[in-house]
Amino acid sequence: MQIEILNIQGGKTGRTIELPEEIFGIEPNNHVIYLAVKQHLAAQRQGTHKVKTRAEVEGSSKKLHKQKGTGGSRKGNLRNPLYKGGGTVFGPKPHGYDIKLNRKVKDLAKISALSHKSKENNLVVVEDINLDAPKTRQFTDIFKSLNTGKRKTLFVLPEFNDNVYRSFRNVKNVCGTLLSDVNTYDIVNSNVIVFTESAARVFVEENTEKAEA
Repeated sequence: MQIEILNIQGGKTGRTIELPEEIFGIEPNNHVIYLAVKQHLAAQRQGTHKVKTRAEVEGSSKKLHKQKGTGGSRKGNLRNPLYKGGGTVFGPKPHGYDIKLNRKVKDLAKISALSHKSKENNLVVVEDINLDAPKTRQFTDIFKSLNTGKRKTLFVLPEFNDNVYRSFRNVKNVCGTLLSDVNTYDIVNSNVIVFTESAARVFVEENTEKAEA
């Protein structure tokens, strides 16, 4: 599929880029997208939640009263879970939430998410943005000209650029990332994706080489 390359004023440059159908034109697999997003969110959890059992809380270990003959219920010590300040039964313990996904599944999820954006016409390719100094106002003007509006925008760069990064880091609704760091969650969590021309060409070249291999 062909897509127009826009300039920073939002106009056409007269150049186009060919986006491979096997990446941007497949029938999306929603289930693998769900799995990839679930894996990403699960990996964000620290898993450090912990409560104390009756063996760990403070308190006397002396039995409160004899087992029989009091007319009351049987009781252990003050660490009993029935008492205030006692231990917790079957409480959470530290553990990881990591979910394993095969590389092919994760690749299919990313391709499916990109195909969704392509079908919805929410892909934009803009010429490379070069700033002499960090200028948030200039950056926001560029994105206004691209008509991204107040929608969540994923801005994809081929490599780190300090001036560009410092220009968009405080811009609301814009999440910038390097091409090598793009993941399914970022794609799904955005309304529109803006590739710089270099990022789009590198992405196409890399995936063409993978397909040929």
